[in-house]
Amino acid sequence: MTFFGRIFKILLVLVICLFIVSISDSQAEQVDIITIDGIINPVSADFIVQSINRAEKDGSECLIMELDTPGGLVESTRIIVKKMLAADVPVIVFVTPSGARAASAGTFITIASHIAAMAPGTHIGAAHPVTIQGEQDEKSTMFKKIENDMAAYIKGIAKEKNRNVEWAEKAVRESVSITADEALKKNIIDLICRDLNDLLEKINGKKVKVKDREVTLKTAGAEINRIEMNYRQKFFDVISNPNIAYLLMTIGMLGLFFELKSPGLIFPGVVGVISLILAFYGLQTLPINYAGLALIVFGIFLFVLELYVASYGLLTTGGIISFILGSMMLIDTPYPFLQVSLKIIIPVAMSFAAVFVFLLGAVIKAHRAKVKTGFEGMIGNNAVAETDILKEGKIYIHGELWNAKSDEKIAKGETVKIIGREGMVFKVRKINEGEE
Repeated sequence: MTFFGRIFKILLVLVICLFIVSISDSQAEQVDIITIDGIINPVSADFIVQSINRAEKDGSECLIMELDTPGGLVESTRIIVKKMLAADVPVIVFVTPSGARAASAGTFITIASHIAAMAPGTHIGAAHPVTIQGEQDEKSTMFKKIENDMAAYIKGIAKEKNRNVEWAEKAVRESVSITADEALKKNIIDLICRDLNDLLEKINGKKVKVKDREVTLKTAGAEINRIEMNYRQKFFDVISNPNIAYLLMTIGMLGLFFELKSPGLIFPGVVGVISLILAFYGLQTLPINYAGLALIVFGIFLFVLELYVASYGLLTTGGIISFILGSMMLIDTPYPFLQVSLKIIIPVAMSFAAVFVFLLGAVIKAHRAKVKTGFEGMIGNNAVAETDILKEGKIYIHGELWNAKSDEKIAKGETVKIIGREGMVFKVRKINEGEE
């Protein structure tokens, strides 16, 4: 072989090696990451399902869910768990940062993951069932059915993922909670990690079962791809917050009141209807107590009634009490994260009261104001005697001539004050010295 032939072969081998390296670099592993921080509701369920679909489509090594939740709704939890169990990509749940929790619905989601990790200082548990029917009597047959169903559900998930079935059942039936260290010892989670980098390092090379196949994770040096909620999901997630839904409901009621009180304003009516529709969307997944809703409506009725009945503040006081009690009862659940905060209820109630007290003051002021039109509007005004007035005569006021009478003699051209009327005749008197 000639010298140039050897050189050509060496160059060809180098080109092939460079091509292989470039291909391997272009196919670097990718890890998708999402953050769930808040209540598990239909919006977060939709976001998680879409994120799993995207990770599968992109061929990602895994989907990491950074989780911090006080819990949420049963149906939303079922949708998430069902998708996780059927996923074609490993789903890793990481309860983070320190101080975070995977409570209630978060417990189901964590146990259903292919790999469960927690940061130091986090906790998991208290998976007592919450439904849209609200708090149930623990001795009732319906409550027992729900509890037994959820206990069997979490036991099935734990068994499928080789986790502690006995503790999982206690989390539902007894609402037990444990720390990250205890969860690791009890085989509830797989890892304790300081942060995301620590998690990626510890799961690298780890084998996980995804459906009927075994997958070896390659997360060292993987490209991080954070998936965010789209604007639609963010918007509906915000209005699904009980406090926001409550505010929208009160704004809607106030808007409709002003539109009905002053038809034709349009703006309050439009804002009111839109706010009520959004409020109903946010409240549809929450355990609404209709007695509480009735008290809120009754409170607003009392505020409105104060404008028409002189109760010296009794109706307003009753309205405030009814509104606050109704607001506190509106969400029928023992779980604080699903209830409307008192920090929202009291300012809203006081604002409602202030608005109607202001309107009441305006009504009272209008009733006490001097009439400025018609016959009554002329009484107290000055006029000019158009003729001599002795018993009867004529006066000139506002460009018009009127019949007038007086108990004293008034000369033509003198200024007089109208002090009353009898039928179509005004009673007048002379202007005293120094009087305007």
